[in-house]
Amino acid sequence: MFLRFVIRKTAITIGKRNMSMEAKFEPLFKKIDELKPRFIDRLAKAIEIPAVSSDESLRPAVVKKAHYIADELKKLGFTDIQMKELGTQPPPVNDPNLQLPPVILSRYGTDANKKTILIYGHYDVQPAALEDGWDTDPFKLVIDEQKQLMRGRGVTDDSGPLKGWLNVVEAHRELGFDLPVNLVTCFEGMEESGSVGLDTLIAEEADKYFKDVDTVCISDNYWLGTKKPVLTYGLRGCNYYQVTIEGPGADLHSGIFGGAIAEPMVDLVQVLSSLVDSKGKILIDGVMDMVAPVTEKEKELYEKIDFSLDEMNAASGSETCLYKNKSDILMHRWRFPSLSIHGVEGAFSAQGAKTVIPAKVTGKFSIRTVPDMNSDKLDKLVIEHCQKAFSALGSPNKCKAELIHNGDYWISDPFNASFTAAAQATKTVYGVEPDFTREGGSIPITLTFEKELKTNCMLLPMGRGDDGAHSINEKLDLSNYFGGMKTMAAYLHYYAAAEGK
Repeated sequence: MFLRFVIRKTAITIGKRNMSMEAKFEPLFKKIDELKPRFIDRLAKAIEIPAVSSDESLRPAVVKKAHYIADELKKLGFTDIQMKELGTQPPPVNDPNLQLPPVILSRYGTDANKKTILIYGHYDVQPAALEDGWDTDPFKLVIDEQKQLMRGRGVTDDSGPLKGWLNVVEAHRELGFDLPVNLVTCFEGMEESGSVGLDTLIAEEADKYFKDVDTVCISDNYWLGTKKPVLTYGLRGCNYYQVTIEGPGADLHSGIFGGAIAEPMVDLVQVLSSLVDSKGKILIDGVMDMVAPVTEKEKELYEKIDFSLDEMNAASGSETCLYKNKSDILMHRWRFPSLSIHGVEGAFSAQGAKTVIPAKVTGKFSIRTVPDMNSDKLDKLVIEHCQKAFSALGSPNKCKAELIHNGDYWISDPFNASFTAAAQATKTVYGVEPDFTREGGSIPITLTFEKELKTNCMLLPMGRGDDGAHSINEKLDLSNYFGGMKTMAAYLHYYAAAEGK
């Protein structure tokens, strides 16, 4: 009730002072609809570039996409566009000279009398291939007219939202409307690979390029379900690990060597199975002891959120949820840590029946972290557990467990001016007050922005909970693409008129 009171009170105050501001929304929203072909074409061109940051062979494509975006910014009137180079990517990498993709910094407006919002987004994407099970080429934007959605890798994560901000600027320019705030962009190309190098850049630019930033807005998350918009004030962190087991000097024939040598794949399967059980329980001693206990006040927040088991099943495309009631589902998505096993490198994975014994295999897994987990302590527990599990096998093979990248969890204040403005914008566009949620996914850079810029972050999602951001057939509903842009536009105006930051 307190949150609704704050939103309502602020909305009334804004409304009294800025009736002319709200009068702009009708032509602004109409212009966004009118520019639909152009905005879809802009997104299509971005989707066509396979900017997969985790694939070293596709690094040139990531850089190509960075320059494409920079050119778009220039055409739209952004100034002081800088392609910040981050240097050589640290190991583990195959190419020791692999260069990190640039971070794109730019400005739109430098009026000292206006507030300044830093817009963060990322232009890299997850791996995707037609043979993974996609219905269409993942790097070609396809519009399903019947379902009124767009499909393609990056369409919702994060090329669609990133382009949405550019489109909002263009809509204002087409109408001759002054943007009510100054914008600063920070678009990176390594988010899907741990945002390598960005922490350092933000620290270096905190008192330089980012000096006058009042707040940070990120559109790189999703609605909880498929019907009601949300604003996000918390994220789990992510520590990503790999465990490598190495034995023979080369891949071997199982008909000749099977049963006579210790097989790395057999060892790896047993080590991985020691990490988590089929009910999602983390089996590493000491991990759950770090998790902050759930309070009664916190439980009440989950009970008020509009969500159901049916929506969870719809989002996953199955009926495999481990929990049946709303609070348990949401807490295990946001509030408790989880351990996921992602895949194995070095093992045979194609179709057919190849009888090979892999000489070296690497298992990849991650742990989503929550308050009050300490990252360094977690790394120690994980690595010691893997070594202990391997030692118990009595295998002559070699085992090495290591951290690949990590990012801390994040919690913000949902009652500040930025969240209140976003809530009012959401209600203006969708006609309902948004749910205030946390997210199970990770955007580690949120915490860095808050610490280094000494300001706050707000997550303003565009897509829905069933978009399949890291899965096959990633999609974005057309209504969310255009509704999201309208919400972004209204947010800029409401925040500009709000008191405080």
